[in-house]
Amino acid sequence: MKQNQWGLYAIAVAIAIVGALALGVPVGTLAILGVALACPLMMFFMMRGMHDQSGHGEDLHRHHDDRSGSGRD
Repeated sequence: MKQNQWGLYAIAVAIAIVGALALGVPVGTLAILGVALACPLMMFFMMRGMHDQSGHGEDLHRHHDDRSGSGRD
């Protein structure tokens, strides 16, 4: 995700919150929804950041598998 898109996403979230409040959704419900969505969103961004290192994470797993398999001979 490019850095200039963060502002657009923030504006979209703000519009959605204001729209929900205008339609009569209670603030407590929006707070619970925000907390419930925080965990999957953090996991998404953390996993995305892990794979942005040009496959570095895959090399670590492959190296670990090679070491664990060599002791069973």
